[in-house]
Amino acid sequence: MVNTHVQIGELTLKNPVIAASGTFGFGREMQQWNNLSQIGGISSKGLTLNPRLGNDPTRVAETASGMLNSVGLQNPGLQAFIEHELPFMLGLGTTVIANIAGHSLEENVQMAMQLDQTAVHAIELNLSCPNVNKGCMAFGSSAHLIQEVVRAVRQSTTKPLWVKLTPNVTAISEMALAAESAGADAVCLINTLLGMAIDRRSRRPVLRNNTGGLSGPAVKPVALRMVWDVAKSVSIPVIGMGGIMTGEDALEFMIAGATAVQVGTANLVKPTACQDIINEMIMIATAEKITSFSQYTGTLKTW
Repeated sequence: MVNTHVQIGELTLKNPVIAASGTFGFGREMQQWNNLSQIGGISSKGLTLNPRLGNDPTRVAETASGMLNSVGLQNPGLQAFIEHELPFMLGLGTTVIANIAGHSLEENVQMAMQLDQTAVHAIELNLSCPNVNKGCMAFGSSAHLIQEVVRAVRQSTTKPLWVKLTPNVTAISEMALAAESAGADAVCLINTLLGMAIDRRSRRPVLRNNTGGLSGPAVKPVALRMVWDVAKSVSIPVIGMGGIMTGEDALEFMIAGATAVQVGTANLVKPTACQDIINEMIMIATAEKITSFSQYTGTLKTW
């Protein structure tokens, strides 16, 4: 038998596969295809203090080996989440992570304080969404601002604090070190790469927001390199994501240094992706006579 449990700071996950924010909603639609108690965790749809309608359509476009999205953090707002969605999620039998994306330092602090009074298992501070004009990537592209907002949120909650980083920077390890120094319990990477699709006939961008976040298999090589860079630099756990479609992909991220992984775009292609990935990981580990998933983490042999 393979020990599938992994440790993220003080939080134990039953396995290392987490449904990434924005691709799983709050789990309601996905429960008809999955036994959600069998996945490692669910990161909620990105939450803001007040409800958001998101960006105007068109908001999603397929690309070669991936997709662009510019949803713009459509969500019901924090209070509606706490009252209506969180009780449902806590009943699923898996780890629940609240992804927050405040438009200012003060909003992030206020959201963390409110979530601290709930039974949510962890907070994922989103400093990386490229599809909104305030907050998120504005914080995430500056090590100084990352330190400032993470320190303020850290002082506002006793919950495990994960910080989701943008790849749209020159040195992501510098950003990860800033998050660690300010009190993050883990860093999550990568969020989407900023991209564009163009309709030749209309000579306009396909997305109404002009640009969007690129995800899917196309970003996996970039994500693997960044996870490897960051895992060498920080002492806190790294949660890797970016183009994971199979159990083999997930194990590659762990070999690069990730303690756990998040699965995003794959959920939109196949609703059972998280569960299938876990099963494939177990099959591979069993065949390789690995007794614990944690034995894969950080085992990359470079030339």
